[in-house]
Amino acid sequence: MAAVEATVANGGRAEVALVAEFLETSAPRANAALDLAVELGLLAPDGTTYRAASPLCRFTSLADQKAAVLRIVLEGYQPFVVFRERLVATADVSLAARHTKTLCALAADRDEIKDTLISLGTYSHAFVTEGGGNYQLETGSLENMLRALALACTETLAAEARVRAQLGPAGEAAVSRDYVILPLADALMRAKNHDASGAVQAAGNAVESHIDSLAGQMGVVLGTATGIISKLSKFAAAPRRLPAKIIHVGSYLGAIRNAADHGPDPDIANGSWRVREATALEYVYVACSFIAATIGLQRGDPPEI
Repeated sequence: MAAVEATVANGGRAEVALVAEFLETSAPRANAALDLAVELGLLAPDGTTYRAASPLCRFTSLADQKAAVLRIVLEGYQPFVVFRERLVATADVSLAARHTKTLCALAADRDEIKDTLISLGTYSHAFVTEGGGNYQLETGSLENMLRALALACTETLAAEARVRAQLGPAGEAAVSRDYVILPLADALMRAKNHDASGAVQAAGNAVESHIDSLAGQMGVVLGTATGIISKLSKFAAAPRRLPAKIIHVGSYLGAIRNAADHGPDPDIANGSWRVREATALEYVYVACSFIAATIGLQRGDPPEI
């Protein structure tokens, strides 16, 4: 589910290398996680990238949301359904895995199948462990998971409405919902649920997506520039496309995003920055203001900051 979360946080599309960095794991393990998400119907391959393929992908910000989404999609995943049925029939996870391998014609070996399906089942709260390698089905109703998902829908809609209000009518009409509005809404929910670093990453992705779009509209060649600060420097070169003060606001957003993303920093004795919860919440609102200000300048509206 973290691979799905990484894809959504990156605007609904991600390469293996980005997911590996997000998960702090190797490329082969990230690739395996992405392929499993494809099997579950949550992601789809698209050239060298993976893209979100289900509306349920939007509800992967919080642990309980991830568990609810996974529990629901597992009901349509044949290997899991067969494994669960055989586990009930045999009370033996190894035998259930062997039967599943045969009945579903799976190429993976029995132990890999067993470990994967047990992991999915326990993460989604479909299985509970009894110790000694024994598992039982969770007796709680799937209705509880659906209720959690319904609550997540309500929270997401409220966050999106707040972001749209911050952008203003002109702003919300001018930007991409998938690449700007939804990542900002995700960032707002993360900030309110104490995931400060995740909030900065999601909102930073929205800002960078907007800068990419702005460059195309203003005829700014980004070339090999990467990241918010580097890309904004292209708008400062003659003929200047954005005022210096707006570029400084964007650079502030870039600096905080770099602190959240880049791990050990030689400026602080190779330590890592911790993003304060207040900073994360402010970051989302400053990102909205920055985006709205650039759109207003494009429209010829009175300058705002």
